[in-house]
Amino acid sequence: MTNQAPKSIAGRVRAAIDGWVRSFSLTDRGLYADPGTASEAGVRVTPKAVMQLDAAWSCVRLISETIATLPLSMYERASSGKRVAPQHPLHFVIHDQPNADSTASVFWEAMIAAMLLRGAGRSEKLYVGNQLVGLAFLDPDKLVCHRDAAGRKRYSYPRPNGQMREIPESRIWTIPGFTLDGVNGASVIVYGSKVFGSAIAADKAAAQTFKNGLLQTIYYKMAGFLKPSQRAEFKKNLAGTIERGEAPLLEGGTEAGTLGIKPSDAQLLESRAFSVETICRWFRVPPWMVGHTEKSTSWGTGIEQQMIGFLTFTLGPWLRRIEQAISKDLLKPAERARYYPKFAVEGILRADSAGRSAFYGAMVNNGILTRDEVRELEDREPMGGNAAVLTVQSAMTTLDALGTQSDANQARAAIRAFLGFEDDLKRD
Repeated sequence: MTNQAPKSIAGRVRAAIDGWVRSFSLTDRGLYADPGTASEAGVRVTPKAVMQLDAAWSCVRLISETIATLPLSMYERASSGKRVAPQHPLHFVIHDQPNADSTASVFWEAMIAAMLLRGAGRSEKLYVGNQLVGLAFLDPDKLVCHRDAAGRKRYSYPRPNGQMREIPESRIWTIPGFTLDGVNGASVIVYGSKVFGSAIAADKAAAQTFKNGLLQTIYYKMAGFLKPSQRAEFKKNLAGTIERGEAPLLEGGTEAGTLGIKPSDAQLLESRAFSVETICRWFRVPPWMVGHTEKSTSWGTGIEQQMIGFLTFTLGPWLRRIEQAISKDLLKPAERARYYPKFAVEGILRADSAGRSAFYGAMVNNGILTRDEVRELEDREPMGGNAAVLTVQSAMTTLDALGTQSDANQARAAIRAFLGFEDDLKRD
């Protein structure tokens, strides 16, 4: 009995811990590889299945690629204003190369795609001593998280050779997406399973319809009962002939009829078009930006106005979320008052030639931008000299000053009088 008691106690403790761990939500339990969610359409919605929808692929790719190509830099607050701080160690990490295997654009593409689909993007913070020197993206399909007996999160991630290694929780950097509880990002796969499931089911139905050559469901009417061997022979030869679109030979009083409705009556194409608009609504992307141009957008009439709307309502929340996560988790407390990260969004707001010319002219003539600053915005080399000086137009004057001599004209007249030019004019 003394040998059996410890085993039973250990078994009960282990069972209690296992049950406690199983009681956690999916986010806490940590198998971030989403196993999928059942939908009302009868299909399982997984990240891979969602990304096979052309509208979802286009929306995720549009947002992630656009944000990944925006310059993300560290800035320094100075007495003369803000300025880029390339000397900060974090600038190279977030702007150029987060780790030895990927560039910044590739890293941010993966992070934002995970935020869009899984509710959060996660990466491992790489250190040399106490200095943060890099970030490595953690694939949600491979990252496993569980809680130990003390309730602490334990993260495991495979090495390139497949061997699992443990990552301390302090080295996991998480950027949550849209959140409902203030902590964990909401998974689009879970909450959008109804929408995505319907779209996946519509695609499968369309594929099956085209596979059958747009044929309706066919039934066969026989004069009598068939033996099992005759039934097998019939399905193999006659039924297969019709499904392949070939002309069948009906023998022995066999009749063929159709069941169901036509694809046009089921509005198959219309339902697929509606799925595109619904998916775009979930990702807050104008349908025209993913190639769906059946309806006009209400985000403005010009491309510039539409891009401003896309930046404000779609990209803006994601940009702000990333900037604040960097400040909160990657900067030291003493650095936050001096340094901050910022995306440069001017590139996507670039107007046409006429618009840029009018904008630059107004900014230079009113002394807001120098000519060299304008050249920098146009990716041209600075000229230096007077081109680096703020200038204003001096032709404007008040009505009561019309007809009076300016200081410049008075000085010019005095110099001409001193040189004797005025006397020569009078003699002439």
